[in-house]
Amino acid sequence: MLASNYEVLLTVDQNLRYQQNLAASGVAVLIILADSNRIEDLTRFVPDVEAALVGIQPGDVVEVGS
Repeated sequence: MLASNYEVLLTVDQNLRYQQNLAASGVAVLIILADSNRIEDLTRFVPDVEAALVGIQPGDVVEVGS
């Protein structure tokens, strides 16, 4: 379970890491590498997202998916 003061940004924006200084933000970023942002394309990555959330730390940028 995540602590109440812990923040994770979940996104499909694959260019976000190049647009922002994510390490300095103090927010963990989890990027889903899917073909689209349609729910049908995203739901198959739920197990990968759950696994990534276990070890992600503030300032981390983690990618899951294809």
